[in-house]
Amino acid sequence: MSVKEKASVGNKEALPFGKTNYSLMLAGIAIILVGFFVMSLDKTEFGFGFLGLTLGPIIVLAGFGLEFFAILKRK
Repeated sequence: MSVKEKASVGNKEALPFGKTNYSLMLAGIAIILVGFFVMSLDKTEFGFGFLGLTLGPIIVLAGFGLEFFAILKRK
């Protein structure tokens, strides 16, 4: 095997993430954005209601959990 052939084989294996990883990462970003949107829907003063203090942060944490899983998932 020549040096060029070894380099081309190495480049194919050098990609850290696959298509499913990127799809999960985009889904995680979407979930995080939905969580922030839910927090902004809270009508109480300074966002101290259920949406701003409980439901929104849980959704955001779920999005970050999905991001963590997407990064660690193998091809």
